[in-house]
Formats: sequence, structure tokens, C-alpha cells
Amino acid sequence: MRVLVIEDDQEMAETVAIGLRRAQMAVDVALDGPTGLDWALLHDYDVIVLDRDLPGMHGDEVCAKLVAAQCRSRVLMLTAAAGMDDLVDGLGLGADDYLPKPFDFPVLLARIGALFRRAQPAIPPVLRHGDLAVDTAQRRAWRDGRLLDLAPKEFGVLEVLLAAQGRAVSAEELLDRVWDEAADPFTNAVKITVSRLRSKLGDPSVIQTVARSGYRI
Repeated sequence: MRVLVIEDDQEMAETVAIGLRRAQMAVDVALDGPTGLDWALLHDYDVIVLDRDLPGMHGDEVCAKLVAAQCRSRVLMLTAAAGMDDLVDGLGLGADDYLPKPFDFPVLLARIGALFRRAQPAIPPVLRHGDLAVDTAQRRAWRDGRLLDLAPKEFGVLEVLLAAQGRAVSAEELLDRVWDEAADPFTNAVKITVSRLRSKLGDPSVIQTVARSGYRI
């Protein structure tokens, strides 16, 4: 899962990003409205955590522009105001969920997970293929009842491949969905990660390499 955090409080933004990365998510951070909007339109994020009170461009305007651009990302709006009018305004602009500050991190994590599962096409809480299962909420995976010890990027690749339901996923798409902005587009990180994932999944192999197309389950 790839998440964009748009929050002008740098300490809070980094704290949230660290927590989400520990939960095996790829996270980018923007500290103002214009930068956040640019990142949101450039990359295919699953969820955008959007602070309402942003410098440069108000969060309401960012949200409206994302909707106008038909951005597929789910938007979780944050605000210091917790009134009903603020909630109605935020959802009316096109936000998918609303969370007042201060918030407990487990609640934020649960909300992000719920929004991810509501993404189009719908992603079930548990993805399955034969004896392979991935719990997208608990961020755990099993094969033949055996819990797999997967690194965050390995889990992310497996999650994207299973969600694709047999469609071949290119290395470029995997890089965009699982890695963050620091990833080198010319790296062989995807190839290495898929190789390690195959080893951990064991035999018989479930990940196929599709010539000139990428990988698929």
C-alpha cells in the first residue's frame, strides 16, 4: 500500500510516516498544499492523509482539485476542528473519511486500512490464491497455514500481485505502488524483492514472470 501524508507540522508528519512504514506501507510526505497536490496527481497513491489547514493551498481546495482530476486515491482528511459542520464540509468536498486531531495512531491506521479495502476495484480483507492468504488489515500472510516472515516490500509486492487477480503487473507499477519517492527508477530492487519473495513462498512457485509484462500470481 502506498500512502501520501500531506501535513504542515513536520514533526507530526514524520511521526505518522514512521508509524505507517512500520506497518509495512510505502509513505511519502508533503508539507504544504501545492506540493501535496503535485505529488497526489503524479503518483498512484492508495490513500492520502490530508490535513485541512495547510499553507499555500487549503486542504479543502486540495481535496476539490483531486476530485476534479478524478484521482482514484481515497482521502482521509485531518483537522483540528471537530465540529459537525467541519465534518459535513469535508465529506461534501469529496473526502472519504474524516478524523479530528488529536487522534490515536491505531485509529488512524485502522481508518487507512478501511479506506484501502474500499478502493476500486474492491479489495477483500483477505486475499487468497490456493493455499496462499494475505490479510490486508493485519498485514500478515500465510501459505499452507504457515505464517510467512515477510519484509515490508515483500509483503507489498505480494499484496499488489494478489489484488491484481491474475493480471500481469509490471516492475514499474510495483515500484510505484510499493516503494516511495526515494526509490531509484532504474534500480533492480523489484527483481531482487520478487526473488526473495519466491524463496520465502516456497514450492510450488506461484509467481510467474511474464515476458515484457512483469509478474503475476
